[in-house]
Amino acid sequence: MADPSHTRSTAMRFTKMHGAGNDFVVLDLRDGLPPPDAALAAALADRHRGVGCDQILTIEPPRSAGSVAAYRIWNSDGSPSQQCGNGARCVAAWLVRDGAANGDTFEVDSPLATHAVERIGAHRYAIAMGVPEFVPARIPLQGFEHARAEYDIDVDEGLRLRFGAVSMGNPHAVIEVPSVDGAPVHHYGPLLQRSRHFPESVNVGFAEVVARDRVRLRVYERGVGETLACGSGACAAAAVLMHRGRVDRDVAIVLPGGELRIRWPSDDAPVIMSGPAAFVFEGEWKA
Repeated sequence: MADPSHTRSTAMRFTKMHGAGNDFVVLDLRDGLPPPDAALAAALADRHRGVGCDQILTIEPPRSAGSVAAYRIWNSDGSPSQQCGNGARCVAAWLVRDGAANGDTFEVDSPLATHAVERIGAHRYAIAMGVPEFVPARIPLQGFEHARAEYDIDVDEGLRLRFGAVSMGNPHAVIEVPSVDGAPVHHYGPLLQRSRHFPESVNVGFAEVVARDRVRLRVYERGVGETLACGSGACAAAAVLMHRGRVDRDVAIVLPGGELRIRWPSDDAPVIMSGPAAFVFEGEWKA
């Protein structure tokens, strides 16, 4: 039974979903209910005593005239997140099933912007994720004035890391590795997240280029840890590697939880991410 200190005075309906293994608890707040506080977010995300998820998604009234709804993202530690590609697809699928979104194309408002959505098949959606931002001050990445293909910084005594950096609406560092299987994800991830160079922390991706059209990726997310998939992390890895000329402009990103397709037609165009969105179960969180 849920801890009453972590619940509301009335039962709260939720939907459990996942996108390529990146899992979410979806809450419908269009009736004006407040978003989850840190205690409730942690309780919902707890995989032993709660529902269990990487992040919580709240469906809210649209903020722009052309959108069918808005959504916000809450990490399992209760902190807000600006962007989540896998979550955006799950929100899109939820809105289609709800009837709020009609047709194969529509728009949704994320915490940062309005995103075009296309339904491309059964349980698959494409999301326009925005134009990647490489200027250090806008990532934000401190200590560098101009964008570089690769940065290197001291993160610990005797340890210097090399990485690419980009913002997809949230900050990402991308480390290219010979194999993701043996990558020091749980060592280097926290070190970069604590670095003074990333004042808002950072999502850390470990990318293995398999071929010009295929990349393997693991992501250590801020506020969560390693997840089975990270949509914005897949976009970030693709953008960094495309910018370097390491891969083509249309590439498969293979994560532990599944495969995403990332297309970036040109430097001034938005990155298009496509992949699955799945419903797992419905439930009710009771006081």
